[in-house]
Amino acid sequence: MINIICALAENNAIGFENRLLYRLSNDLRRFKELTSGHTVVMGRKTFDSLPKGALPNRRNIVLTRQQGLEIPGVEIYHSLLDALAACPADTEVFIMGGEMVYAEALPTTDRLYLTHVHNTPAQADAFFPEIAADQWQAIEQQEFEADEKNECPYTFATYIRK
Repeated sequence: MINIICALAENNAIGFENRLLYRLSNDLRRFKELTSGHTVVMGRKTFDSLPKGALPNRRNIVLTRQQGLEIPGVEIYHSLLDALAACPADTEVFIMGGEMVYAEALPTTDRLYLTHVHNTPAQADAFFPEIAADQWQAIEQQEFEADEKNECPYTFATYIRK
């Protein structure tokens, strides 16, 4: 099953200068809970933004055009199609960014795990693709207020393809 996991602002912004826009402790916890024990697929810039490199307890796949790139603990592929072909059919795959990877993966994605941040950032240079409302059905939504560990109000939402 192919899943997308992402936190996005009200204007679909997801990042600025290769960094997340918001610090939401609960979102990071949800990300870890959902992806642990599964495969995560990301672009090289997204990988470069990770503070400690390869994510533990997950199969890490990085997409890059760069030939000969080797990263310890990471499988390298040069296309999303090749990366997904290397995943057995019963594997839970989580696409975790960035912008171009999300856009390429969205048409073949089965499920979206989105954190809708109820805020619009002052600056952003990466955006999540538009989601066609007629193609997705929300099956779960939980709303949360801002607090000392989560700087903005947000909603966890899970969608399945109609």
